[in-house]
Amino acid sequence: MTASTRPTPTAPDLGNLRAAGWMTGAMAMFAVEDAAIKVLGVRLGAGQIVAALGAAGLAVFWALLARDGGRLWTRDLLRPAVVLRNAGELLGTLCFVSALALSDLASASAILQALPLALVMGGALFLGERVGWRRWAAILAGFAGVLMIVRPGTAAFQPASLLALVAVAGLALRDLSTRRMPRHVPSHQLSASAYAALIPGGLALAAAEGRAMLVPDRAEALALVVAVLVGTLGYAMMVRATRVGEASAVAPFRYTRLVFTLVLAVAFFGERPDAATLAGAAVIVGAGSFAMWREFRRARAAGPPPGPRV
Repeated sequence: MTASTRPTPTAPDLGNLRAAGWMTGAMAMFAVEDAAIKVLGVRLGAGQIVAALGAAGLAVFWALLARDGGRLWTRDLLRPAVVLRNAGELLGTLCFVSALALSDLASASAILQALPLALVMGGALFLGERVGWRRWAAILAGFAGVLMIVRPGTAAFQPASLLALVAVAGLALRDLSTRRMPRHVPSHQLSASAYAALIPGGLALAAAEGRAMLVPDRAEALALVVAVLVGTLGYAMMVRATRVGEASAVAPFRYTRLVFTLVLAVAFFGERPDAATLAGAAVIVGAGSFAMWREFRRARAAGPPPGPRV
């Protein structure tokens, strides 16, 4: 095969490759952020943590917007897709931070791996995407894996683990809304507005908890700085991935978060996930990977959209 006839990657393929790299990097950052939040949750309340993360993240993305000559507030933030996205971000963050503070890092992260399956289900129910019986079976299998981790009605049941499941619903709303976002809205503006929404939400949760705001000690201050830095970096990388890549190609790389988190949970928190938790996580990952593979095959079989007539 000569150089003139050698196939070259198409633009969508290159976009998916870049998006996969962005998503994997984002998941590594989020795993470190989860570990830092777990450290903070030993003494600080979930509401205070969420409000602090929101204020710090807002400052970071506001500075990035100013650097690029953008504005924090425009009427684009009133678009329904943006409002829904921020609402999903708020719900997901409040519930997941609470789950991290009250339950094991490994189990909370394993439940979060159901997010890609929730996206497939949400796409079918709310965006009119076609989902065949095989992917519906994968969705059911994935949520059976969640039940293997949660184990309601048994001695191993941790009520706080249900917060991680609610977080999945909130984050699915966030990501589905991102897919309907106008292309001209800057990613930094979306990120800044989402972090801004965390501030009143965190303060409201702190009031509901009835816990006084505490001054972080040196270790907690360091953990907060780490959480903010890696969290904002991961957030920007994730938004970039969801906007430049196809959902079916990018979603499987979310599972790398579980690998990173399990390593941190064992190495730094002394957690030893039991067989049922590991089996449930494997079922979730397997079901999600199958669902994404089916979506990829379906998209490839459909072929590219027809071009303009010439």
